[in-house]
Order: sequence, then C-alpha cells, then structure tokens
Amino acid sequence: MESKTFLQDFEAYLSLERGMSGNTCEAYVSDVCHLLEYLEEENLNPAEAKEKDLHSFLSTLRDMGIGPRSQARILSGIKSYYKFLKLSGIIDTNPTDLLEAPRLGRHLPEVLSTAEIDMMINQIPDDKEESLRNHAIIETLYGSGLRVSELIDARLSRLSFDDGCLIVEGKGSKQRIVPVSPVSLDLIKEYLPQRAHLNIKSDAQDIIFLNRRGGKMSRVMVFYIIRDLAAAAGILKTVSPHTLRHSFATHLLEGGASLRVIQELLGHESLETTEIYVHLDRSRLRKELLTHHPHYRK
Repeated sequence: MESKTFLQDFEAYLSLERGMSGNTCEAYVSDVCHLLEYLEEENLNPAEAKEKDLHSFLSTLRDMGIGPRSQARILSGIKSYYKFLKLSGIIDTNPTDLLEAPRLGRHLPEVLSTAEIDMMINQIPDDKEESLRNHAIIETLYGSGLRVSELIDARLSRLSFDDGCLIVEGKGSKQRIVPVSPVSLDLIKEYLPQRAHLNIKSDAQDIIFLNRRGGKMSRVMVFYIIRDLAAAAGILKTVSPHTLRHSFATHLLEGGASLRVIQELLGHESLETTEIYVHLDRSRLRKELLTHHPHYRK
C-alpha cells in the first residue's frame, strides 16, 4: 500500500463526504502524516498496523509532552483515516475501533443569570445607530443558542417570521432548524428598515446582521459587542458570545428540558457533548445549597 498516495483521497473524503472545514482537513492530514512517519520508522505498513501499534504511537506522543487535548484531536484524525481505509476496501477491520481518547478534565463554562443578561441589554444606548441590531443579536444568541459563526452567517431567506424559525448551518456544514423567540423576531423586524438604508455589499444582500459598511459582521466584532456590554453592566465573569449559548442550554435544563432536546437545539452530534450541562447544573445546585441551607452556611 502506497500510504501517502491515499492522503489526497483522504482529504477529499473529509471535505466532500464528512463536510469538514479546510482547517480541520489540513489538521487531520497533518496528524496522519505523523502517524505514517512513525509506522515507517517501525517498518510497518499502515494497512497492517494493529491496535497495539497505534497504542505505541499514542504513548510516544504522551512521552513527547503533547497534552491530552491535542492527543485526542490526533486520535480523531487517525480514526477518520482508518475509517476511510475501510470504506475504500483497503482494510477489513478497523484497528482504531477500541482505541480510547485520553480523559480530559471537564471545564464548566461561565453561565449568566437572566438578570445579568437583562443588565447587559439595559446597557445598550438608545441613541446609537447599531443599538437595535445589537439588542437583536443578544436576544438571538441567547434565545436560540446559536454559535457566533451561525449568527453572523444567518440569512433572511432562511428566516420564517410566520413559523418563528431559522435554518442555520452549523459545524461540518450541517443544517438544522432552530426556533426564534417572538422577542428576537420583533427586534429583527424593527431592525430591517434600518438595515435597508445601508449600502449593502453584493455578497451580503441575504445576511441578516450587517456592519456599518453594509458587509458581513466578523466573529471578533460580535465578541467585542458582548464583552463591552458585560463590562458596562459590571459583570465580572468572562463573557463572550459562547457564554450566551451556554446560558441558553443551562436555563433550558433548569427549566426541565431533556438532554435530547437540548442536543438537537444546539446541533451537537454526540449527547456526550451536551452532558456537560448536567455537570454544570449539579455544580450550580451545590452552590445554591451551600449558600442558602442553614447547616451548610455553618
């Protein structure tokens, strides 16, 4: 097997069949190249590598001081490569099936209370040109749990005011339908006449939220809007657009929504990704207990 000749086909598979971004495809191919170099040094053909050989490769990464998160990403690329080899008929059994990623410590994200979100909204000045847009952005991020990339790519042609829903394109170019709250819809309706007065660029005609120059907003621009409003509200937490997404999920869980529903709304492929909100909810419950129960206060 001429392993390196399969790399271009592997990259095409990641891009066309898996719908991965260019950066992710490039990272996966780079990770597989490291594996191929290791196997070549061990005089092993990738198609004949066994689970123990791949374990040895991962151990080498650990010995080199590569962290668990990077190890997990490299393993993800290798698993994709062997899945591709099996689909291509190069191998009969996948040696990565039983390989497990290193355990990562769970990072519980910051969550805003509804009062804190209202405090941020109250900091939006009434006299600025972009005030209505910024209010609509916050309500849409928090009300629909969007990623910032989904927000800046949100399109008028995919927004239904009658049905109260928006079709967004998430990770891997996968589309999903998200509900949009009546508050968000009303704010967007109010914003549209203001938007129409902009000199809208040809490639942004369908984009909902625009910058002052009539172009698509950047992720960084939305980050600064959220950060500055949080600071103005006196919120000491580290706040970003993703904080509103976390708050959306946590408040749904606290309100009794099932993990499956939250998973679908967030566009998570795996329920494991969504389960962090269970841990987050438990930590908040403990905090409330420590704060309010008389025996715990002692």
